[in-house]
This record gives sequence, C-alpha cells and structure tokens, in this order.
Amino acid sequence: MNPIYPYYKKETVCKEQVFTFPPQKQPLPGLESLMNPRPISEAPSLRGSGKLDGKTILITGGDSGIGKAAAIAFAKEGANVAIAYLSERSDAEETRQRIEHHGGRCLLIETDLKHKANCTRSVQDTVRTFGKLDILVNNHAVQYERNSILDITEEQLYNVFQTNIISYFFLIQAALPHLSSGSSIINTASVVAYEGYPPLIDYSATKGAVVTLTRSLARSLAHQNIRVNCVAPGPVWTPLIPASLSPYNVSTFGSDTALGRASQPYELAAAYVYLAGDDSSSVTGECIHINGGAMVTT
Repeated sequence: MNPIYPYYKKETVCKEQVFTFPPQKQPLPGLESLMNPRPISEAPSLRGSGKLDGKTILITGGDSGIGKAAAIAFAKEGANVAIAYLSERSDAEETRQRIEHHGGRCLLIETDLKHKANCTRSVQDTVRTFGKLDILVNNHAVQYERNSILDITEEQLYNVFQTNIISYFFLIQAALPHLSSGSSIINTASVVAYEGYPPLIDYSATKGAVVTLTRSLARSLAHQNIRVNCVAPGPVWTPLIPASLSPYNVSTFGSDTALGRASQPYELAAAYVYLAGDDSSSVTGECIHINGGAMVTT
C-alpha cells in the first residue's frame, strides 16, 4: 500500500504496477461528496506566512478540486477570497467554511460564467464586498469524452469554448479596470495543451488557447506591471474526473504518469500562491507544469 496514498489499489498490468481508483460515475459538474475517495484539498502541515495579507482574490471554479485547494491556501496566506461556481452549493459551502476557519472572508457567487453579464457581475460583487480586486484566477472548465471529433456536436463545441476560454476573456475584461500595478492574473491550462489528448480534442484546444492568451496578455499588460501566468496541471483527482470520464478511465486515471498516480489538489495550491504573490514579481507570461513527470515542450 502506498504510504502517501493509502486508498490506491495496486494492480499488475503488463508487469507494471498501476495505482487505480475505484470505477465510478456521477453527473456533471460533479461533487466531492460523491467521490471515492474524496480529494485531498489541504496539506495540514502547511502554515501561511502572510504572503497575501490584505489581498482580494476572485477565483472561478473555487468550490472544489484545484480551485478549492488554491482558495484555502490563499486564505492561509491572509487573502479574502471570492469564489464563482456553477451550481455545486454543498462543495462551495464546505470551502467557505475552511476559508473562514483560516481567518479569511469568503464570498460565494453561484453563476454560469458562459454569459458575459455573469462574468461582469462576479467581478462587481467581489469589488462591492471587499472594496477592491487584486488577483483574478480563471480556473473553471468543462470536458466531455468523445471517441472521435465527428462525435463532438455543435452544442458541445460552443459549450466547451464558451466555458473554458471565452469566459476567461469576459472575466479579464471586467477585472482589468480594478487591477493595479502589482496585480496578477492566473489562468489554469493543462498538460493536454502541450501533449494533446484524443478523447478530449475540444477541451485540449481550449487549453491551448489559454496558454496563448496568457502569453499575449502578459506582453500586453507588462507596462502596467500586471503579471499574467498560468498553471498546467496533469492528471488531478477532482470531481470533473468521475463526472466526465468513463468508469474504466477513472479507474486508471493518472497511472500513466512518471509517478504512477494522479496528483491531489493540494499539491498544486502552492503554485497559485507563488504566482499570486510578490515572490513571483518578475515572472510573467510563464506556465508552471505540475503533471507527475511529463516532459513537455514549452
């Protein structure tokens, strides 16, 4: 049994040990409470050091998964956090409780970010509640497994692009008038933007667009000293996985990485804290890869 991940089961496939999750399925957008096992969002040994004292952060998709882990880490560092999420109210409330436990204030915004008006309202509600906005984290996404590009419907294509990249533009447009010198924008990309992934062609295309948006916007805003960076996760155990992958693909999720396992959300949180704070004051247009050992060309 793996000492760090005791809930993984070991199997031997082609003479290699593979760590697997129990096969499972749930409807989109997915809930942590239905996952077996539940993701690990927080590293108990991690103590904040005030790196984000007084900062206000709006993070989308912050109710669960990577966003939840980042939101809790932000609160540990002294930030107040607004979380925009689609409909996962129980997950969002649990995250709010953890943020408040660590001394942060939390605003929950239940909304569909495919629509520009909702992106604008999310920023306005954040500024109205906390008086300012320092950091925007675009993190929400949706994906659907398909055997072929021929199986991607027009409805799905518009939904994936509106959710995963067009809404990022709308949020940035709404946030930018409130950002000032030293502010930061952080986008969540993916390893599939670099490697591709046949069952998720449309999702992969949007994540490639996120990388290019990050690089172009970083150059555009450099003269204002507003930094723009992204994080490109590999396989991470989040509600999106059992909600979008087949039970078999869930059972082998992450087993093909160099480390032989998926990452837990808390293992990515420090990257978001780094990019949000002054420790990365000379970093812009960059992408941090946290993918279990994949070698990507950046």
